[in-house]
Amino acid sequence: MIGIKFVPNKLIQSLIKGLPNAKWSKQYNMAYIPNTKSNLGVIFNTFKGLVWINYNRFLTNKPINTKNESIDVEWFRKRKTVPEYRVCPEEYLLKLELKRYANNTVRTYVSFFEMFINYYKDKELNTINESDIRAFLQTLIRRKVSNSYLNQAINAIKFYYEVVLGMPNRFYEIERPRKESKLPKVISKEEVLSIIACTNNIKHRCIAELLYSSGLRRSELLNLKATDIDSKRMLIRVEGSKGNKDRYTLLSKTTLEDLRIYFKEWKPKEYLFEGQKGGRYGGESVLKIVKTAAQKANIKQVVTPHVLRHSFATHLLESGVDLRQIQVLLGHGSSKTTEIYTHVATNTFKTIKNPLD
Repeated sequence: MIGIKFVPNKLIQSLIKGLPNAKWSKQYNMAYIPNTKSNLGVIFNTFKGLVWINYNRFLTNKPINTKNESIDVEWFRKRKTVPEYRVCPEEYLLKLELKRYANNTVRTYVSFFEMFINYYKDKELNTINESDIRAFLQTLIRRKVSNSYLNQAINAIKFYYEVVLGMPNRFYEIERPRKESKLPKVISKEEVLSIIACTNNIKHRCIAELLYSSGLRRSELLNLKATDIDSKRMLIRVEGSKGNKDRYTLLSKTTLEDLRIYFKEWKPKEYLFEGQKGGRYGGESVLKIVKTAAQKANIKQVVTPHVLRHSFATHLLESGVDLRQIQVLLGHGSSKTTEIYTHVATNTFKTIKNPLD
């Protein structure tokens, strides 16, 4: 059924009476009609321009992505915890599983939500209110955590009340920290080349080359398979990246030559880069490869896989590539995200004459 909850109003009551097979539920204290697609349309057309309709309950079951990595929540169910430690409710884990959230998101949400419910160990979950949530967040602010950390805590808490329990989000409109506007860290082309030159072997070299020459995220690199390398069109297919989007990005000729050498030598079976025992290569290993090579190249700033991605975008912009094309290559949903590179590209400043000179 479609339940219709509303503040008593004569206009709304008279309009509800005109809905097909409208009935009243004493148990739930709301009107209801059969849940059909046509009835949803009838409700929209009946109340359009007169009231605001909250359709949230009908939008939560939108199609899910089936390409995500397999979700592993069994680890949370089977782990050993200390006595009196309050674990994440089963319905929370189940909802994460059903919505097929990425494993990293699952780990983040569970750890933050457990931190929250253990802060209120003596309170029943259904008695924790908005003031309690704010008090908990205040303790995090006093610890001087980053805005990103605070936002993750808010997301984990809101997920329980709004998605698991299905409460309207306006009841839990928690204030978020002001968004920080940080510029991406970028290194020069010469520094990128010196990092690639300082890698230990052909496998490490290919990893560093792909991160830079294709602008890949670390997770995208780890999910690559040999079939994703299109040497005829000189493109790389990136599947199920951030936001469950597929895209194509550039394949460098230099990288392709090195990949052919790597493939003959290492013979990967499933993923393009695999661990010693097979399976997907580790994210920490990729980070270590980049950091170690950067240290060998005597680069003073800390270089991560994402710094190479930022450098790829910035160097393209400096060489005159259109911002929209860069957005497509990076897989950004909004052009505003890509515009941040205009603040670090040197061609933005080269035309300006310094007043001292």
